[in-house]
Amino acid sequence: MSEPTSALGGATYAGFANVREIGPLGMITLRAKDVAGLADAVKSVTGTPLPAVRKIEVAGECACGWMSPDEYLIVLPYAGVAAAIASLDAALKGQHFLAVDVSDARAVFRVEGAKAAQALAKLSPVDFATLEKGELRRTRAAQVAAAFWQQGDGFTVVCFRSVGRYVFDLLASSSMPGSELA
Repeated sequence: MSEPTSALGGATYAGFANVREIGPLGMITLRAKDVAGLADAVKSVTGTPLPAVRKIEVAGECACGWMSPDEYLIVLPYAGVAAAIASLDAALKGQHFLAVDVSDARAVFRVEGAKAAQALAKLSPVDFATLEKGELRRTRAAQVAAAFWQQGDGFTVVCFRSVGRYVFDLLASSSMPGSELA
């Protein structure tokens, strides 16, 4: 595996919400449905149960998020991806599944602070007043695909690396002091 690099070199912005790039993170797209041993295989690499629909389970530095009826996003330290895929391959051998390292294809940001939801509300068609802790939302940030979940005093935002600068700039612009929502 090559030396990990973040999409934007650790970019940060301080506004009424703080935005920072948190990559590189390890990410695996796991496609599987009705596969025997799936829950145990995921738990062995993340320490989490399989998430319910539109949920994310977090255990320390690892997480497993529900992306669609047959797709999960596994998040873990970058250095652990190869071992995690090998573990999934061994546990699910002979069944129909796909586990792919997508770490270098993603950019990941944290939007933090008491008004973090306001910054995201300007970009995404989501009712943040009803967004529950542990809920993973697959949506868009302006016109590009993104996923996010609430964690601590903010949100983790994942997008394609190819639009990472665009998403960071959107998040920074929507967090400018004086642009808070009434």
